Amino acid sequence: MTTVTLIGTRLADTGREFVYQGESPDCEGCPYRSQCLNLSEGTRYRVTGIRENAQTLDCAVHDAGVRAVEVEPAPVPANVLSKQAYAGGRVSLAGPCPHTECPSHGYCVPDGADFDDERVIDQVLGEPPHDVCALDRDLTLVEFRAEDG
Repeated sequence: MTTVTLIGTRLADTGREFVYQGESPDCEGCPYRSQCLNLSEGTRYRVTGIRENAQTLDCAVHDAGVRAVEVEPAPVPANVLSKQAYAGGRVSLAGPCPHTECPSHGYCVPDGADFDDERVIDQVLGEPPHDVCALDRDLTLVEFRAEDG
């Protein structure tokens, strides 16, 4: 489902993904609030189109202003326990990981998915980018189904 929203002009690139973080205190009193604050907080989105001939609007949050784009909820790549890695299955993330230097850290603690949530696996992608998990977890890289925003 495509939604039209406003995002910072520096972020307005087709294919760019972001996790909507919700309202900033700087949004108070803005005349464009209803066009900007129309996404679901914590959901990962992908820009699918840039509205042509749309003007750049002033914004207290984005220094170069905002412009209209089309977005859709995006799938979230994540590492899950291998024994749970089946397409169509509902799983939770394995748990927090303090090893930020690990090449898999972004998949073990992915933007757009919370540890408390169960998510549906859309597809199994295969081996994670790390060679050995420092927490001794047997992990598989999957893609969680995009959530409706």
